[in-house]
Amino acid sequence: MVKNRKSLFLFLYLVIFIFNLSAVNFNDLNLSSDDRLLFNAEFEKQKTLFISRLTDMSMRQLTAFPEKLHLVDNGRMILALSRFGAVKIPAAGGLPETLAGYPSFTQGDIPLKGRLQDIAASADGKWFLYIEPVTTGFGNLFLVNISNGTKRIISERVELPGSDFPARWSPDSRLFVYSKGGRLFYVPILDDTSMLIDERFRMIGTGGITSVLWGKFGDFYYFSGNTLYKVKNPELFTRTVYGDFLSVGRVVATLPFDFDSNFDRYWLAPDSNSILVNKGTKNLFLFKLDDNRSKTSDSSTPFLPHIQIPFAAEYIEIMWSSSETFTVSYFIGNQFTAVRYESFGHTFTTYNNRQNVLLPNRVLSPDGTKIVFWGENGIELWDFINWRLIQRIDNNEVYSCVWLNDRSIITGNSRFIEEINVSVSSYPRRKIALSGADEAGFEETAGSHSRILVKAGNEWYVSDGSSPWLSVNNVQLRQTTLASDRFRVFLEPQASGHFRNVPMVRNLQATGTFSLVSNHKANNIYTLVRQTQIALCFDLYDDDTGLAQVLAALRRFNIRVTFFLNGEFIRRNPAAASAITEAGHETASMFYAPVDFSDSRYRITREFITHGLARNEDEFYRATGRELSVLWHSPFYRSSNIINEAAASIGYRTVNRTIDPGDWVSREDSLRHNLRQIPPAEMLDQLMQQLNQKRHPGAIVPIRLGLLPGSRDEYLFQRIDVLLDALIRCGYEIVPVSAVINR
Repeated sequence: MVKNRKSLFLFLYLVIFIFNLSAVNFNDLNLSSDDRLLFNAEFEKQKTLFISRLTDMSMRQLTAFPEKLHLVDNGRMILALSRFGAVKIPAAGGLPETLAGYPSFTQGDIPLKGRLQDIAASADGKWFLYIEPVTTGFGNLFLVNISNGTKRIISERVELPGSDFPARWSPDSRLFVYSKGGRLFYVPILDDTSMLIDERFRMIGTGGITSVLWGKFGDFYYFSGNTLYKVKNPELFTRTVYGDFLSVGRVVATLPFDFDSNFDRYWLAPDSNSILVNKGTKNLFLFKLDDNRSKTSDSSTPFLPHIQIPFAAEYIEIMWSSSETFTVSYFIGNQFTAVRYESFGHTFTTYNNRQNVLLPNRVLSPDGTKIVFWGENGIELWDFINWRLIQRIDNNEVYSCVWLNDRSIITGNSRFIEEINVSVSSYPRRKIALSGADEAGFEETAGSHSRILVKAGNEWYVSDGSSPWLSVNNVQLRQTTLASDRFRVFLEPQASGHFRNVPMVRNLQATGTFSLVSNHKANNIYTLVRQTQIALCFDLYDDDTGLAQVLAALRRFNIRVTFFLNGEFIRRNPAAASAITEAGHETASMFYAPVDFSDSRYRITREFITHGLARNEDEFYRATGRELSVLWHSPFYRSSNIINEAAASIGYRTVNRTIDPGDWVSREDSLRHNLRQIPPAEMLDQLMQQLNQKRHPGAIVPIRLGLLPGSRDEYLFQRIDVLLDALIRCGYEIVPVSAVINR
């Protein structure tokens, strides 16, 4: 009996532990004699040290995990973002100070799973833009004053960003542009922001945030259709405040194809005389910009032969050191490739290349002479001009890195945010802030107000809680205690929710025991549900557009799903079919061709179905050397008992969708059948509403990949990151179809 009770207790403990694995975990509680509570909080492998004054429950962050660093105010201020919030740190050194206006743990916000919520900060360090989610697909865009946290709403119901933050600042911080609903708008920074007029009168035109760029000298570039406009910086602010933004612009390029902000990107050369256009993530074209070019299309060839980018390339970056030399870098899975190109006449010449870099992140120095790579394996400094390794600076994992100037970089690892001088062979370092604590406690002292001691690496640092950390020797650490004359503290395990355990405070001079985080709240649009498995599946009919983006997102979240493919897609895109299997995803059948079984032109027999499924198996094996699973669904989910029974006769299980997002409705379908074409952000709202309301255990949610024959303005797969964020934050476990259909 005792043994059974122990087994039951162990089972329940494991269930609680596994369920709360991604919840906030508190540890290292230490109470001072003057009622200050020191503790560590850990969330998704990020550990941060806090101190709370129990007499008024105020809280301060003492270390700053550098998941992402922004450098503003000409390098005088660092903004560090992590799951516990955003802080500002003087580049000269100092304790982190909570960035008001951004969700932070010290202000009562619970960390969210999924991606880090990014910001767009002005270069002068006075403002930042932040999108506060109000539904699964939409949020409100706020302009926040960095000095005092004052917030002003700029636009409501802006689509939550997929990969690119939907706003960009001018280099002089006097203006920013944002995208919403397939249109671009501008906002001038005035002394009185209450004078901001309706956004209808601030519209630039159609397009997304990737349609616009700011040049090195502050000039504004904007793609509309196949035309690139340029507005010179001196005229940009003075002549466009609440006027026609492009009235002072001029055409600097006309392309032989339309620029699609959904899938295309472009980069500007350092001398602003050329652009590189990445068309649909597959091809790069170099265009010369010529304000005085001839109006006849035969006067010169406007672009050079294209560079083809391999399938499944992601994180494509252009590093442009001169007008004639640039480097294209990208990842395919975990393999990094960088290829140097020099252009001569109308050809590209490969100059050099480097493969299998284990450091995934990279950034070019302001003068274009050096490049740093960083990541899990440390930092490498490279000579960009001659494309050679100069020095491996660090072997420890680095989370973020930015150039302070041509000589120095600011980096952040699990212990320090520091400046490294890369112009000197000894690479001297200067500590700016602590990003984590290996050990922490209070100093042994006769006074009532003990200083805080922190060990990072092999060194100890001391602070009074408001002054910068100072290196200290001969440390006298007071013994850890959980009680003072007034309070007693302890950790209480939690069976579910956002916290794995909770710091509890017992008031010894009054009646009551309360939670230190009782007033902390998560964004209420991400309501936690009871842990439920749901299956995401992706349908590929004939076009692989969006597949690389989806595979990259799934890899970032470490999620496995199911892909349904037909023979026509496999024949056209064998590399895409192989990429799916190599990524470890489940593959299933969608017949040998995208046949509409409800079409009267087809005579549906048992042999027709069985032969079509067998033919698809053979196509997949020829392309990948692997077998399809015995799961399938008919093209367009149009089926019948005869069709399903025929498939079952050869061992196939038919998959039906639980929720139809409606992402298959094209512009032509909308007109022909009088169907409303729902924007992806609305699809996300409806999808999550249906899941949360009906609590579908084992729900199957299909998403269509590829461009629709009848076209759409935007596709659901472009918001895959937003969807995964929402599902994870609400507590859903995303699994392949086989995991739910075999329940």
